[in-house]
Amino acid sequence: MTRKSVVSRRGVVWLGWKLVIAFSVSLCLLALLRIQLQYRSVATLTPLSVAGSRITTLGEYFGDRPKVAFLFLARRDLPLDFLWESFFKGVDQANFSVYIHSVPGFVFNEETTRSKYFYNRQLNNSIKVLWGESSMIAAERLLFASALEDHSNQRFVLLSDRCAPLYDFGYIYRYIISSPRSFVDSFLHTKETRYSVNMSSVIPEEKWRKGSQWISVIRSHAEVIVNDGIVFPVFKKFCKRAPPLGSQEAWLFFRQNRRNCIPDEHYVQTLLTMRGLESEMERRTLTYTVWNVSGSKYETQSWHPVTFTFENSGPAEIKEIKNINHVYYETESRTEWCKADSKPVPCFLFARKFTESAAMRLVKEGLIGSSKNITL
Repeated sequence: MTRKSVVSRRGVVWLGWKLVIAFSVSLCLLALLRIQLQYRSVATLTPLSVAGSRITTLGEYFGDRPKVAFLFLARRDLPLDFLWESFFKGVDQANFSVYIHSVPGFVFNEETTRSKYFYNRQLNNSIKVLWGESSMIAAERLLFASALEDHSNQRFVLLSDRCAPLYDFGYIYRYIISSPRSFVDSFLHTKETRYSVNMSSVIPEEKWRKGSQWISVIRSHAEVIVNDGIVFPVFKKFCKRAPPLGSQEAWLFFRQNRRNCIPDEHYVQTLLTMRGLESEMERRTLTYTVWNVSGSKYETQSWHPVTFTFENSGPAEIKEIKNINHVYYETESRTEWCKADSKPVPCFLFARKFTESAAMRLVKEGLIGSSKNITL
């Protein structure tokens, strides 16, 4: 073998090593770049709170902006969709999200709703709901679970299909987001006997609470509601609405020493109290309701929400609601002065129940107040 061929082979080998080294360095650089990108991506994710954790404040949220999730419990469609179309119109959709629990199989599209904000916002796992049954709180839990999948959702407002906003989006958003607390109507319940001793092994009577179904909660409290596997089964078994008085079913119901119990008026209030979270709540609702107590001597049969019609939803009536600044709880001799982030505010952001003509009057007469001259 000649000296020239040996040198040539060594040159080829050396060139091969150069290529291997260059390729290895390139791989290392790509790996470092990928790690850096992954680190930046993870750093921008919102940490998922653990059920039962302390209040999630805005300082702990690392996204661009927190969302308010509007959760609608609907019998079928949303009859006041045109009102909500007006409410959401022109709002940056990065500020809110919409979820609807309707009857199974019902789809919100161009044929079933007048608002594009409701298109395909129905839950695909909805259930049949009966008033006064545990299926109502099961549907609420499904709504919270769906909304929790979006980490940007930091506040959750439960609304009926007949709820109407009393202010524009800007004011309602600031009002809810500025407070680090949930708004849950919750008070001691002593007038009626809905509590059953059958619950006592899980739910102490001193933790039993009552309040409005229509709540607004922070993310950590929504997680408590969704993750609950202890209190909900007890409600499902022992908190049931009594059959109509005079029926054979009612006779059997009360013979078994059962209590007339409406789950959605007690579940969230009792659950959060049992978890020691009352100090993290404003113990009032943001939704105004007028209750009609006339008629039957039986309280459970005569309490029904009054419906707002075109005639009783004018400027004077709406202004009267907006001027309410405190709520008195007779069973606790407690006056709840309304505040958000420790500042005095009107008590109510929403009201129910509105007919379509009443909602149309709100829109036409501009009764959904502008927030331009309102400060928190």
